[in-house]
Amino acid sequence: MDFQVNEISLIINNKKLEYELPYLWIRDNCPCNECRIEETLEKRFMLNSVPVDLKPKRVDIDKNNINICWPDNHKTTISFKDIEFLKRPRKPEKELWTNNFIPKYYNWDDFLQNNDIAISAISEFIIKGVICIKNAPCIPNTLEDLTPRLGPIREVLFERIHNVSIDGHIYNIAHTSLEVPPHNDFASYSWPPSVQALHMLINECEGGESMIIDGYAVLKDLKDDYPDFFDILSTFSVPFREFDEENETYANEPIIRLNAANEIIGFRYSNQLMQMIDPHKKNVSLFYKAYHELCNRINSEKYKSKFRLEAGHILLVFSHRVLHGREKFKPNGKRHLQDAYYEMDNIENNLVLYENLKR
Repeated sequence: MDFQVNEISLIINNKKLEYELPYLWIRDNCPCNECRIEETLEKRFMLNSVPVDLKPKRVDIDKNNINICWPDNHKTTISFKDIEFLKRPRKPEKELWTNNFIPKYYNWDDFLQNNDIAISAISEFIIKGVICIKNAPCIPNTLEDLTPRLGPIREVLFERIHNVSIDGHIYNIAHTSLEVPPHNDFASYSWPPSVQALHMLINECEGGESMIIDGYAVLKDLKDDYPDFFDILSTFSVPFREFDEENETYANEPIIRLNAANEIIGFRYSNQLMQMIDPHKKNVSLFYKAYHELCNRINSEKYKSKFRLEAGHILLVFSHRVLHGREKFKPNGKRHLQDAYYEMDNIENNLVLYENLKR
């Protein structure tokens, strides 16, 4: 059979599939026990053990597999099913939202005890970046009980589980009755916590409605309207600092983080933690014009969704995407909130594990 492996075009199950499979890709992905660690399925083969101009000695194709014999007589079989599986996304696709959005509520016991409910809740969380859990115990440190679903708590300075009230340790605006502008926590970390859980233990005060903003929706609109502003916000590093008498956290990073495909994967915004920028820095004037426009959008009513967190409610936000805050309140009663941090990687991995259990 006259065959060119670098461009495979063939009919499988009445469907035309076209592949461009470099020889090195095929050899590097050999699934045999000689090339993989049998007990763990980790890759053992090292690509530099074959020449860069590697070519197959023989190629055979059946309806399910590509079968290759290499010059050293090593044999590789790769299934078309496995190749097609690579096209499937591992995560649900994100959906953007603006104002008047209310997160879905899930019952505490159901979320912890029912895998189907957990799959639904975690999927919704990945898609929208926010959910709310209701009927949680109004007991301090209850957030520890979420770790079977969310993974271990991401510890940061100040406290493992933060107490937020006007009667405790005051080191940022959240410990006052003032309005807390939209932000994500710990912009002052090189890698801020990616998930935050805010647990309302008691809320007897008038006012203080919670607010959330889909930062990805804000940035998409900004990119559409002002691409030069979007570009400077994704390349211009900004200093952020949070501290108290015993702790210091500082990071100098762009507000927007992009992946290799120039897709938004992170939003770092905290006006209260942003520090003075060296005015001699290149493009500082353009940055401030872009930052002015960004602040206009974040503080407009177009993107804000507001609702009240009652006792027993836990607001869960993907904090690399969703900004949170609250309106000012009257300190005419008790108000005690606790929050803790987790990592989205652990939550997304749990979703895959739960879905695999159903198969």
